Amino acid sequence: MTETLWTDKKRTLFGLPISFTRYTLKEDRLFIETGLFTSREDEVRLYRILDVQLVRTLGQKIFGLGTIYIKSADKTLGDFEIKNIKNSRDVKELLSETVEKQRQLNRVANREMLQDEDPDDDFDHEI
Repeated sequence: MTETLWTDKKRTLFGLPISFTRYTLKEDRLFIETGLFTSREDEVRLYRILDVQLVRTLGQKIFGLGTIYIKSADKTLGDFEIKNIKNSRDVKELLSETVEKQRQLNRVANREMLQDEDPDDDFDHEI
């Protein structure tokens, strides 16, 4: 069984954890559990996370919250967000570091394609 690194609930605008959405970060996966009467648990393997972005609106800043947007290569979950959580900057950093560790452990290469604005431009400019 893997260790739980972080867990929190989605919070209201006022920072109160009155929600039926719970986030749990383990060493190799991120779980998102939603629902009261009918529960649903989604998970994404951390090596499938491609990009992590933190957004904090003025209201979120006032109440110490933030939302982490995640781009994922996971087929079922796709891109998703971790909404209105406390200590969002620390959580983003923890998530980024843990994702990188898992990518190295699983030998997953992040192949970013950099494209020029003009694909026919071969950098052979005469001066």
